[in-house]
Amino acid sequence: MSKMDGLAINLRTARRRANITQEQLAQVAGFGAGTVARLELGGEDPRISTVRKLADALGLELWDLIPADPTEPEESPDHRPE
Repeated sequence: MSKMDGLAINLRTARRRANITQEQLAQVAGFGAGTVARLELGGEDPRISTVRKLADALGLELWDLIPADPTEPEESPDHRPE
């Protein structure tokens, strides 16, 4: 899964949890409805300012929408860097 696909999933999930439509989110964030729809489909590489506006409109932190880097290993109690 790419970062953009992860962003798409996180955005769609957050919007649904907020119980609002793509059009409502777009209006609050100051975008056209097509922008939210395209971002939820994935594959787009939005500017960080766009993601910030969406997060603000949803009452979230920017990092709530941006997926973790899948190339970085997660630390676990059994595996710590030396």
